[in-house]
Amino acid sequence: MRTLITGALVVNEGKILSKDVLIEDAFIRAILPAGSNTRADKIVFAEGMYLLPGVIDDQVHFREPGLTHKGDIYTESRAAVAGGVTSFMEMPNTKPQTITQAELEEKFHRAAQVSLANFSFFMGATNDNLEELLKTNPRNTCGIKVFMGASTGNMLVDNPKTLEGIFSQAPCLVAVHCENEPTIRRNTEDYRSRYGEEIPVRFHPEIRSAEACYLSSKLAVDLARKYGTRLHVLHLSTGRELELFEKGIPLEQKLITAEVCVHHLWFTDEDYAQLGSLIKWNPAIKTGDDRQALWQALLDDRLDVVATDHAPHTWAEKQNPYTTCPSGAPMVQHSLVAMLQMSDQGKISIEKIVEKMCHAPARLFRIHRRGFIREGYYADLVLVNPNSPWIVNPDNILYKCGWSPFQGITFRHSVTHTWVNGHLAWNKGVFDDNQLGMRLMFDID
Repeated sequence: MRTLITGALVVNEGKILSKDVLIEDAFIRAILPAGSNTRADKIVFAEGMYLLPGVIDDQVHFREPGLTHKGDIYTESRAAVAGGVTSFMEMPNTKPQTITQAELEEKFHRAAQVSLANFSFFMGATNDNLEELLKTNPRNTCGIKVFMGASTGNMLVDNPKTLEGIFSQAPCLVAVHCENEPTIRRNTEDYRSRYGEEIPVRFHPEIRSAEACYLSSKLAVDLARKYGTRLHVLHLSTGRELELFEKGIPLEQKLITAEVCVHHLWFTDEDYAQLGSLIKWNPAIKTGDDRQALWQALLDDRLDVVATDHAPHTWAEKQNPYTTCPSGAPMVQHSLVAMLQMSDQGKISIEKIVEKMCHAPARLFRIHRRGFIREGYYADLVLVNPNSPWIVNPDNILYKCGWSPFQGITFRHSVTHTWVNGHLAWNKGVFDDNQLGMRLMFDID
């Protein structure tokens, strides 16, 4: 099967050029001058539209197994593809937790049956499963996830000996959620003494404070420097943490990398007044100054990747009082268009968006033949109409939970087509499930 995408503005490796792209089966066969009139079984006319590499989201929670009333691999991978996300890496805090190699492989098996997007899964660390962690295969698994902050069950890793073992012996990248649990507990009890169980959600960034984030991130970075660990610090949320990361170093030369999420670039603590628990995430959304610092660090490359931390909960769960309301919100369907909206506002170029959401995840995780529009690479591609406004509402929200913190927002860009491994999985509002996504593979020396 040969598909020709003709006349698109191809955004790739820092340039925007009008090109034709020929897909043959699962791969990009050729990149040609616009109007090449190359023979193909199907032609997609794309004048005035942007063609991007598929977004690679390195941090999602799709809730399967065990929490599928919130979301599952089938529903959330479809929402991802509709938003231009062609590959995802999913987290281990499910039920059961992904803390054995058998449980890890069961998730891969399930995704191969139902995921419209390409997939990988993190192996989860606990205080007592180091032996299982060391069995992780770095060529077919994206990494080990360490919760150095409050999490589900026994997945809080706070034993110094265990942390030393993980950082000194991990066979692959270690990704960390960094918040200092003693600080959070102390702050929680302080606010509980004042408000009982009815703590206003606006105090969330003071409970899960900048200090809690910094103490934990510094510990992770110090351990990684001590042992030479490939460390990836997830969802940075404060200006202070940014002093831990360097700029001016090519990504391939970094052992320590960092991520920022779309919600920390979009919202500030002023938005709790209107949105309340709908924007309750861990780490918390913090001040406007923190957001500005994150933007600066993204642009100067101290922050390497933009991701989502997509974490759906039901609407009813998000209406609970602060102390029982779960943290997290859905994001994968809207992450790309939200970033493009911020490009319209002059905050970031489209070329930089592609670098941080497509190229950098592929380079950082060393993903095999993905993340770029290059001949011989998998045809994971997204076609975006830059002048097709739409309003986020329940009729077009595709998450299983049925809501979005962006509800009521008008986005100017729309994702019209998404190809996954050369298969047109999303075409102007219609899914094609006849071909599913693939397990990501990693080029590890």
